[in-house]
Amino acid sequence: MRASATLPRAGAPGPGLPMQAGIGFKPEHFDALMADPAPPAFVEVHAENYFGDGGLPHRQLAALCGRTALSVHGVGLSIGGHDPLDRTHLQRLRRLLERHPAAQFSEHLAWSSHDGVHYPDLLPLRYDDASLRRVCSHVGEVQDLLGRRMLLENPSTYLEFEAADHAEAGFLAEVVRRSGCGLLLDVNNAYVSCRNHGRDVRTYLAGLPLHAVGEIHLAGHATVADHDGGHLLVDDHGAPVADAVWSLYREVLAQVGLVPTLVEWDTDVPDYPVLRAQAALADACLRDAATAVAA
Repeated sequence: MRASATLPRAGAPGPGLPMQAGIGFKPEHFDALMADPAPPAFVEVHAENYFGDGGLPHRQLAALCGRTALSVHGVGLSIGGHDPLDRTHLQRLRRLLERHPAAQFSEHLAWSSHDGVHYPDLLPLRYDDASLRRVCSHVGEVQDLLGRRMLLENPSTYLEFEAADHAEAGFLAEVVRRSGCGLLLDVNNAYVSCRNHGRDVRTYLAGLPLHAVGEIHLAGHATVADHDGGHLLVDDHGAPVADAVWSLYREVLAQVGLVPTLVEWDTDVPDYPVLRAQAALADACLRDAATAVAA
């Protein structure tokens, strides 16, 4: 059942995404998802996996769109990179969004290519005025070409640049203000980054443009030993959502209202019922938030 139009919405929700929980789609879950009598409210796919012209990936995506809403999440635009945006990549992205009825498109505040070389990671950028102008220009270019508002995701980070002159939250707030894009709030990323840098996550969240949150991401993380004998949190999307992240998610909902929420699980992918159960927990949090607003 889709969310009622009378439920409270955040200030800048994704157009058409229900105010319920979704899951990141994995092809090995296709049969189980299609057979689910109560499928998740939406699925999210990585855009670059569907840049081909046809075949099984597009047939599966078309079938899924007949059952549930679709959100498309990019991982390769290199929004924060020094290079101009790849026009071929943008054209393929536009064709994908025209071919399948995606309710929303999002990308990362990161870079992944430089001087024609592509790296298999989402790399951090220096938060300074030059980066701010470049990111805003790239976001504007994407939005103009796609003819839609995009969301930009806060990253998970493991190092910071000494020469940065903006805090990450303030940087994101200024990108949203200048470009008109929305924010994809990854609660796990916020938790991981603040723990890694010894910062208070609630102070970080208070600096974000929460009025612009159009989607929330939840995921699991790992704890690994670092070279100083301490511990580092790694956003590996390979475990259930941690209790601390669930708690933080509930606090966010209390502030912003109902927001479409995705559960990501990209490594050590479990059977479908495990992922579906995580989405059910997110749905329970959303119902609690709706009840609190109505009280």
